[in-house]
Amino acid sequence: MNDSLPVLTLDQVSRQLSGRTIVEGLDFRIRRGEVLGLLGINGAGKSTTLRMMSGLLAPSSGTVRLGELDLYAHPEQAQRDIGYLAEDPPLYGELSVEEYLRFCARLHDLRGPAVGTAVERAIERCELGDMRRRLTGLLSKGFRQRVGLAQAIVHEPALIVLDEPASGLDPIQALRLRELIRNLADSHAVVLSTHVLSDVLACCDRVAILHHGRLRHSAILSELDASAAVLVRVERALTRDDWMKLAIVADAEPANAGRWRIRLQEGAHSGALANAIGEQGFGLQELRGDNNALEQVFVSIAAEGKHTGAAA
Repeated sequence: MNDSLPVLTLDQVSRQLSGRTIVEGLDFRIRRGEVLGLLGINGAGKSTTLRMMSGLLAPSSGTVRLGELDLYAHPEQAQRDIGYLAEDPPLYGELSVEEYLRFCARLHDLRGPAVGTAVERAIERCELGDMRRRLTGLLSKGFRQRVGLAQAIVHEPALIVLDEPASGLDPIQALRLRELIRNLADSHAVVLSTHVLSDVLACCDRVAILHHGRLRHSAILSELDASAAVLVRVERALTRDDWMKLAIVADAEPANAGRWRIRLQEGAHSGALANAIGEQGFGLQELRGDNNALEQVFVSIAAEGKHTGAAA
């Protein structure tokens, strides 16, 4: 695949079912080396979107491209470059982990010595060495998810699509899975569907928020953090009007534990705010970044009323 092109492109993709709009007008691109978090509450249209970008469900309109290929005009060729992990991995319980991965490798047209090489690499990357001879039907939830991830990457696809991969895992299992997903971005483009903010913050470079089938927000996480408010605590008892007298302040609202959440004017930085506080004699006690920027955006979108024409 040409590395100068996006691995995946969705161009005005929509899906209708029985006269209802499930997703509408989706546009985004993802390149190799990126992890995109597809975020939304239950029913937002995430699973439908993932199925369309994986070649499992044709859009009613619009185009899904994998590199230069139209996924639905050349499905067999395009799908060789896709790895997909469903929320509940479809394992064959009577096969061992190694047998199952060999079977999956052959399904992806690997033959001869290439099968063994691919399986060994997938087992190593997903840390399944101690489980290779265990029947998949006897695995814990965490190891089942790892095996599912191994089958999604065994053929070294350009695009890896993951649907709620951490669902049902305990905190330690979820942490290990997040580390595995983050490492995949070194050589793949990854789309991670979830409704868990911590998964996005831990794994992703970018976020796309769906709500009632529409793309409502798209951002690079580092830029979203940079544009967030700061939390400030001072000695003096202040009002919002006191803060708004500072030219550097765009907005101010009370926060928890006696703090103020201060949003700065575009281009301003927290160091300049600290100087302004000192000049006004407010008595600076604490100033730190507000790490809830993504949460605020997500909650604001999720709280909106339903779009009358959309379902998920």
